[in-house]
Amino acid sequence: MLKSARKQEKDPEGRMPLAEHLRELRNRLVKSLLAIVVTTIVAAFFYKDIIQFFTDPILQAVGCKYSFAELQNTDNTQCARIVQNGLLSPFTLALTVSLSSGVALAAPVWLYQFWAFVAPGLHRSEKRYGLAFVGAGFPLFLTGAYFAYWSLPKMATVMLEFSIIGSDNQLPLDELLQLIMRMIIVFGLSFEMPLLLVMLNFGGVLSGKKMAGWWRGMIMGITLFAAIATPSTDPISMLALAGPIWIMYFGATAIALVNDRRRAARAAAGPADDEASELDLTPEDIGEIEPVTTRRGLPEQANGHPVTSTDLEDIT
Repeated sequence: MLKSARKQEKDPEGRMPLAEHLRELRNRLVKSLLAIVVTTIVAAFFYKDIIQFFTDPILQAVGCKYSFAELQNTDNTQCARIVQNGLLSPFTLALTVSLSSGVALAAPVWLYQFWAFVAPGLHRSEKRYGLAFVGAGFPLFLTGAYFAYWSLPKMATVMLEFSIIGSDNQLPLDELLQLIMRMIIVFGLSFEMPLLLVMLNFGGVLSGKKMAGWWRGMIMGITLFAAIATPSTDPISMLALAGPIWIMYFGATAIALVNDRRRAARAAAGPADDEASELDLTPEDIGEIEPVTTRRGLPEQANGHPVTSTDLEDIT
């Protein structure tokens, strides 16, 4: 009964006192942290499988016939070896991998909690745009992460070719995983670039015409980024990364141009019947004000005599 009464007392526009805002923020943070703790505990039981998932493609690319699990039980030295340095390194690595996996797996929960906290203060159009951008941004980030996972073995092959012949190349596991996570984040964020351009266009900050004028510089910048991110000798890997970003950039430009044309047509048509027109706050020239040189007399009565103070007292 108390919960239902509290829900009925809430403002339909989402307004509430500061204490209620802080209480709601605390509750949503607690729910998000609980979700992260639960997923972290689950990931802790499979952290070796998670490490193997990320490291096996790199080991196979550099000529190892053993997987990460098999390397722990063999003395093979014919390929790059994954090592751990320090007494606390295995524990800290397990904790880092479990926590990172827990945050990633709990993303739907804490993202929903964040949206539920922010959404009541947004307009209906802002909510619609927000859901559309989040719905498009998550698959784009996953696509970029996949390309990072796909290009890492090729990058490892090129990098290890600089090793001295006959040397035993040892790869610290913590540094390797940091590199993998950094590549995934960089690639995922690079695939968010077209979405950011569309958001700026819908916000009125960037026009589609200006985006179309940048196409030469964007092609060059995207190509340079792909060449650095995939330092393999064949151009296929570079084009495999640069090609999708090119397509998404031109797609974002087309969406921006269509949105600009729609915005211009709506501005030319004027406000709708149920939409208030914009106020013209430009001050108008009212001319010169003539100075008052004579004192105005009192108004006259119907009989032609002026109104006196006695008459005003009778009226009141």
